[in-house]
Amino acid sequence: MPKHKKPAGGRAAKNFDPRYAGKTSYQDRKRRPGESSAGKPGSKSPGHRGYRAESTDAAPKRRWSAQEKAGRDEARAIRSHSRDGRPSRDDRFASTDRARGGDRFRSADRAPQGERGSRDAARRHPSDARPRRDDRPTRDDRSTRPYEPRVRDSRPRRHEGPNRSDWNAPTRAARDAQADVVHERLRAEAVVAETVAGTTFGDLGLGDNIVRTLGELGATTPFPIQAATIPPILEGRDVLGRGRTGSGKTIAFGAPLVESILRSQAGQRRQFGRAPRALILAPTRELALQIDRTIQPIARSVGLFTTQIYGGVPQGRQVGALKKGVDIIIGTPGRIEDLQEQGKLDLSEIRVVVLDEADHMCELGFLEPVQRILRLTADDSQKLLFSATLDREVAALVDEFLVDPAVYEVAGEDQSSSTIDHRVLVIDHRDKAEILASLVDRDGRTLVFARTRAYAEMLAEQFDDAGVPALALHGDLNQAKRTRNLEKLTSGRVNVLVATDVAARGIHVDGIDLVVQADAPDEYKTYLHRSGRTGRAGRAGTVVTLVTRQRRRRMAELLDRAEIEAPFDEVRPGDDLLEELSGRQLANVDR
Repeated sequence: MPKHKKPAGGRAAKNFDPRYAGKTSYQDRKRRPGESSAGKPGSKSPGHRGYRAESTDAAPKRRWSAQEKAGRDEARAIRSHSRDGRPSRDDRFASTDRARGGDRFRSADRAPQGERGSRDAARRHPSDARPRRDDRPTRDDRSTRPYEPRVRDSRPRRHEGPNRSDWNAPTRAARDAQADVVHERLRAEAVVAETVAGTTFGDLGLGDNIVRTLGELGATTPFPIQAATIPPILEGRDVLGRGRTGSGKTIAFGAPLVESILRSQAGQRRQFGRAPRALILAPTRELALQIDRTIQPIARSVGLFTTQIYGGVPQGRQVGALKKGVDIIIGTPGRIEDLQEQGKLDLSEIRVVVLDEADHMCELGFLEPVQRILRLTADDSQKLLFSATLDREVAALVDEFLVDPAVYEVAGEDQSSSTIDHRVLVIDHRDKAEILASLVDRDGRTLVFARTRAYAEMLAEQFDDAGVPALALHGDLNQAKRTRNLEKLTSGRVNVLVATDVAARGIHVDGIDLVVQADAPDEYKTYLHRSGRTGRAGRAGTVVTLVTRQRRRRMAELLDRAEIEAPFDEVRPGDDLLEELSGRQLANVDR
């Protein structure tokens, strides 16, 4: 029988398990309690390596002497008397005396006041320097102190702190500390629209093919941000540009970027499988596709090729384009870093890097990936940062990568020069669904913003049930559905798109004249980017924000940070203001 196989029946084999084997007399005694050998460490066999002989000459346990016991009792007495003169347990009167209302001490046993105070002082320990109750001055003997008013400390009072709805909101000081710190430190050159009047793209240094393509795209004359940033970009300087949403920032960096690559490759033959020369980083896939739709025709006009690299789709087509060779890469940081780690993307030949919506990338947690990507590019590469807001998050990128940047912003970009009408509707929460359905029931294109994906889907279903075709756009949809829903709004097959903040940055759809914020944003930058989906390129637009009475004060502070003045109107379902905002009132008048 094998050694480790248990027999089928009968008596267990002795070599199967030690538990079944016979016990020696030593092991048997070791397991009996009370035996002399139980629990002793070491082996009993002198020949064993763990043998340890028992010591027989150990000294017996020493007993306390009478003098030591006296000293111990004296030390205990000293410790007991040093406890603030409190009586011992034996001196306290019993609970029965306490219940009978008897006196604690009889008057005959009481000592005079002076003797009792001296006796307590003698019994007290020298370390206790506190005065006894009897030694303290009486109320009449105390000196009269002049009245001193209480000095209020710097702690915030209850009524000065945030209310329950604002517990997670940053303080005003924290918000003020984050506002445009990059532009506060770097002096920005303001560009006035009147100074660039009559300037053409050809005067700025762009080639004829690029100028012709821009004219076909509808950009016949440059906007102020374009006229300011194109010449320094062509000179090779690092540029930091800020302009409101819809001011033409994509052409401001896209057209000179194509011209710079074309000049650097002059007289060279483009090879198959060449490394890319320019990189454009965007925070979202939709923004990357939007940038590509603008830059691709400009690049094709001079023989350059572009490709998009973003997550959410298989990478096979993207890797195939890189193997053939491209000149400009437009993508998101996650997939770009992934392909670089796989060895399928070479960034060492990158000469121009563009960060569009740089502050949003930092907010989404892309600061460290963007820094790693920029460190992989050429040391002398040109860095371009563009966004509608440039806050503290961008300061780390500016300090590390931009060398003597040229900073530009468009002067006079305030509400008076804007074509957007801002309105805030104060509503009851129970009327919210009915008011939203009334606002979107119109002929023009409407973009509705919701805070969560689930609420966006719910609103799209509610609008469909009310007879208004609507689609949702959020992060839970795959890239094919997101592109298809956005294309349906662009083509006019649906007029209502309910989106999360995925669509708040860089999505350009022509003809959106109403933006409804079903959920108010939490910060002013989000409000600016949401409202920038309408009123683009000088067109008129309206932004309507729905808030409850509890959030009215918070909304007023947000608009103050965004430097926007908007009236607050309390509305109910069926009011004339809803008819006016939706455009149905004007339609009825025209009839």
